[in-house]
Amino acid sequence: MSSSPVSEGERDVGAVLAEIAVEAARLILPLWRSGLTVRAKADQSPVTEADQRAERLILDRLAKAFPGVPVISEEDAAQFGTPEAIASRFFLVDPLDGTKAFVRGDPHFTVNIGLIDGGRPVAGAVVAPPSGEVWFTRKGGAAKQRFADSVVAAIRTRPWPDGAAIALVSHTMTAETLATLTEAYGFSSSQAMDSSIKLCRIAEGAADIYPRQGTTMEWDTAAGHAVLQAAGGRLTTPEGAPFLYGKATAGFRNGGFVARGA
Repeated sequence: MSSSPVSEGERDVGAVLAEIAVEAARLILPLWRSGLTVRAKADQSPVTEADQRAERLILDRLAKAFPGVPVISEEDAAQFGTPEAIASRFFLVDPLDGTKAFVRGDPHFTVNIGLIDGGRPVAGAVVAPPSGEVWFTRKGGAAKQRFADSVVAAIRTRPWPDGAAIALVSHTMTAETLATLTEAYGFSSSQAMDSSIKLCRIAEGAADIYPRQGTTMEWDTAAGHAVLQAAGGRLTTPEGAPFLYGKATAGFRNGGFVARGA
């Protein structure tokens, strides 16, 4: 990858973010199932050397490709806190989304890089290191490819399939909560899945809805939200209001949301 700055006029931002995320994924993958030491952050969530190495690489690459654009990144925020204010245009980075799955040896973890402008996600890339899948925004839509494959395929959400709609949910969701959501949203079946892969599966037309209750962080959702939106989907508050970013006074925390396909 070139270390010279990249303007939006020269390259599609989503493609540049995909290159950076793939480089981080290649760094992470050999560390998966390798017996890395797991430490607890201040909030008791896990962190490994894989998170930290990937973050250092991503921050370096973003600084070179997009000089002057600020970045809010998970591990940096955990160590030093989040700023009290942020520019209108900034990056949100989760160098290893799904660390718990990574530690368990499960394959559902990702690298996420999203660009925010005016409170909304305008570009993003999500990479799943174990499968080699890469989802990213591009001019005119969203796309998917694999690490070792030069073929780039356009992706699109699918229309709601009456009687066959699939919801993606957290592994920790209780049966009672699932029953409530099934009644509220009318999906027919559900699949448990970790990380931002859920947003990407909806973006590529493999599922239909992801209702999320409880807190996430902005870096958890920004990249997948950008991909989903570019593929024709939407992510809103449970009440249907726009789901916005840059909530510095709230520590960049999200409330609940609903992600949907077409």
